[in-house]
Amino acid sequence: MLFAQNIKFLRKRKDRTQDEVAEALGMKRSTLSGYENEVAMPAIPALIQFSDYYGIAVDTLVKVDLTALNGHQLYMLEHGEDVFLRGGKLRVLATTVDRQNRDNIELVPEKAKAGYTRGFFDPEYINELPRYQLPFLPPDRKYRTFQISGDSMLPIPEGAWVTGEFVQDWLSLPDGEACIVLTLDEGIVFKIVENKIRGDGTLRLISLNPVYEPYSVNVAEVREIWRFVNYTSNEIPTGNLSGEMIGRALYDIRSDLRDIKGKLL
Repeated sequence: MLFAQNIKFLRKRKDRTQDEVAEALGMKRSTLSGYENEVAMPAIPALIQFSDYYGIAVDTLVKVDLTALNGHQLYMLEHGEDVFLRGGKLRVLATTVDRQNRDNIELVPEKAKAGYTRGFFDPEYINELPRYQLPFLPPDRKYRTFQISGDSMLPIPEGAWVTGEFVQDWLSLPDGEACIVLTLDEGIVFKIVENKIRGDGTLRLISLNPVYEPYSVNVAEVREIWRFVNYTSNEIPTGNLSGEMIGRALYDIRSDLRDIKGKLL
């Protein structure tokens, strides 16, 4: 159980003494010291006290190694983004930081995609990826850049580098967002996402290029979602941009037809 190291870590992170925390919780300092040093095990009421005091779910305090989380993940926990509170599982993201403890943006080139599908959760693998910084992006979020392949998202060309923001709460992802999605079967794909998790537990993935048919993936097959932020390419988009326009129009038409069908039924 990770409870002892977690409450000690949180206390020190907030720069508080044992006396201060014990007083706030209405317990003796020796009792708190016993919990932190695993001399004594807290009862359920004490666990709830710690949970309320730090604003972190009991499951998280007991099951998740908070010392292994990066600054972005700790920030999310401390600002109410603890998915254990909603009955889910905390998605612990393997990442790297620079010398100032700022999150890097790791680069996943085309040749590394297969390895990423198998090693996205492995800190050693992530540490081997190229990394860089984009100073104009908000520092309290986590980003990663992927090289895309194929023409399904034209006019964004094949070989472009797409940067995405890590999505922790999939339920809150709005329809129509362009996202990098990592799945067990498909690997890394870049698509427009229609969020149907609350309905049938799926994500509907739609290409900008109308030649490609939309398809659905079960959320159980999904491992990561990165919301589109920007892209970089050494190619200037050429030709008629109607592919994007048609793709967007088809998406809107499908949504309208579903609404009309629902009202008729």
